[in-house]
Amino acid sequence: MKIGALIPVRLTSERLPGKALMDLAGKPVILRLLERVAACRFISSPEHVVVCATTDASDDPLEKVVTEAGYSVYRGETDDIIARFDGAMRAFDFDAVIQADGDDPLSATEYMDVVMARLLEDSEVDIVTVDGLPLGTATKAFTRRAMDKVIRSYRQGRNDTGFIYFFTKSGLCRHEVIQRTDPAHSLPDARLTLDYPVDLEVFQAIFEALERPDGPFGLSETVEFLKLNPEVRNRNLTVQDEYWQRTAAKTELYMDDPDGTVRKIVF
Repeated sequence: MKIGALIPVRLTSERLPGKALMDLAGKPVILRLLERVAACRFISSPEHVVVCATTDASDDPLEKVVTEAGYSVYRGETDDIIARFDGAMRAFDFDAVIQADGDDPLSATEYMDVVMARLLEDSEVDIVTVDGLPLGTATKAFTRRAMDKVIRSYRQGRNDTGFIYFFTKSGLCRHEVIQRTDPAHSLPDARLTLDYPVDLEVFQAIFEALERPDGPFGLSETVEFLKLNPEVRNRNLTVQDEYWQRTAAKTELYMDDPDGTVRKIVF
């Protein structure tokens, strides 16, 4: 099987425009994330790590940074991430993919290994996700078959918020949820996703404290640092309610049922 990784990114973010190219302890945010994805044991080449950007000219600087670092870019529809994923899987001929979000530069490489290993163990499973990790560290793994099921039934349109629910909440795919493998990886009140300037402050503190020359630091180190430094862990919690309210308000996903009716996905 040819295994890759898909990361949806665009520079015209509403809350923090250009965040993927902002400096994070000496490197662009997007490269911090791509280094973690490329460290997954199932990724055989950096070229198999694909940033799914848009065709808008505003993403030209993103493509330059990503490709110069040795990773790949696929460019597609602005608001339709499902179409971008489908196009990228076809263009790169992937049989299965790790899926990390562009907002999550601390996506846990350990769990990329775990979800993909589980996906490959059972040919009946379409997608594997992980539960019990700090917000912004979990990733997913899904097959080409899952992508085909979704692309046949989803309603084209804006799905840049909540797109993964087509795989996990629609009933189209066989979805398996696994739990964290280590109790030390639990930190329920942590917020490790990048949407607001205060989120970037938290990431800066973490990377400046933990960065090392021999590769990405692990989730255990991140959690331990945040437990020892509650002033960092608590710094961005003031935006958490707004984040979830906005997510709920912007998630409008529809699909065609076999009987021809249109159904809204409830999450």
